[in-house]
Amino acid sequence: MKQVHSAKGPLIREIRITPIAITDPPLLNAAGLHAPYALRTIVELETEDGIVGISEIPGNEAIDAALREASSIIIGKDVYQLGKIQQELEAWFGKDSSFDRGDAPWDQRKLVHIFSALEVACLDIIGKIVNRPVVDLLGGKMRDAVPFAAYLFFKYEGAGGKLGFAKNTSATGWDAARQEKAIDPEGIVVQARAMCKAYGFQSIKLKGGAFEPELEVASMQALFQEFGGGVPLRFDPNAIWKPETALKYGKIMEPILEYLEDPVRGQENMAWLRKMIRTPLATNMCTTSFDEIPSGIALGSEDIILSDHHFWGGLRASMELSRLCDTFGRHLSMHSNSHLGISLAAMVHLGAALPQLPYALDTHYPWQSEEIIEGGAMKFQDGAVAVPSGPGLGVELDRDALAKLHQQYLDSGLKKRDDEIEMKKVHPDWTFQKTRW
Repeated sequence: MKQVHSAKGPLIREIRITPIAITDPPLLNAAGLHAPYALRTIVELETEDGIVGISEIPGNEAIDAALREASSIIIGKDVYQLGKIQQELEAWFGKDSSFDRGDAPWDQRKLVHIFSALEVACLDIIGKIVNRPVVDLLGGKMRDAVPFAAYLFFKYEGAGGKLGFAKNTSATGWDAARQEKAIDPEGIVVQARAMCKAYGFQSIKLKGGAFEPELEVASMQALFQEFGGGVPLRFDPNAIWKPETALKYGKIMEPILEYLEDPVRGQENMAWLRKMIRTPLATNMCTTSFDEIPSGIALGSEDIILSDHHFWGGLRASMELSRLCDTFGRHLSMHSNSHLGISLAAMVHLGAALPQLPYALDTHYPWQSEEIIEGGAMKFQDGAVAVPSGPGLGVELDRDALAKLHQQYLDSGLKKRDDEIEMKKVHPDWTFQKTRW
């Protein structure tokens, strides 16, 4: 009689959740000011065979508690059964609502964070079992390297971390340049020159929403004068403009922008503006979940959806989003947040698997001065990162660095991100406004 082999895969026996704090300079945005440290959470899943998969997500106390709660669901599960794991998590926590995503300064949903962390770690394990990179688990490599854009910020002087608004005077190159003040067009151009020289970026994004529109639009015009039409430029005022403001300055910037990201709040306002200007509109604030895609398509609210596997439910969900975008004549690119090499590696695998990649991806990576993967910071060549060739994500945890950054988290006293609180330390009367200009 022919022997029947069990189809059961490796079972998860342990989950390790390690919150960390990474040094972050005093970057400005519509929500306020970055704290001296950005919070991340490192998740490790270990199978009964001792295979460890890793992932990284934006950190806060509530998400970490939810991950610990999810351990009762994940322990004993087959790493291949991601659909079942997702179903059980939804039954336990309930489905996320994106109802107030456009009102909040950043994405605060719970389940998408949890599942993306578990999914990436499971895919890392599966890749190690079959000796294939994660990109091959997503459909295969469409490109050998993934391009990223220089991500500029208005900022106050300072290094962040223990130094706060002080500078490390021994730093050189980009390490020195990223500590400099940039609160006007001249400062932004200097920042752009330094970042592009260090990383070879071929396109540039400026995060706005921190100052009045005249200054920020003048900064975009200064970038165009400096780099010319050969370097695509994009601008993101974080939906803080009124529709009439967006129309006025959107028209002014039409000749120089590759795309305009979230100039206004809400799908209806985006759809109105999209009919009024020629510049493509991108979003990671008005269309942020699969539930919102039908209304976004019906209204015509955007041309480009900026995905983020941390917020769209993982890497496989992002591949599904890519197919939907293609079906309905949208493009797909990627949003970013303050992250380290594990998230960057996951982004690169996803970016390499996407059938089309017409726009360079966002990344905060140059702003971070620490790393938790073995071998140090991932390398950029001409603004792109080569797809890691090892099995799984192709990166491994540096346990000494993990311990150091966990202690930094404990010492920081931070439990969640709150840019308004940080801004009030500098400007006591400042308050977050959903629409400011």
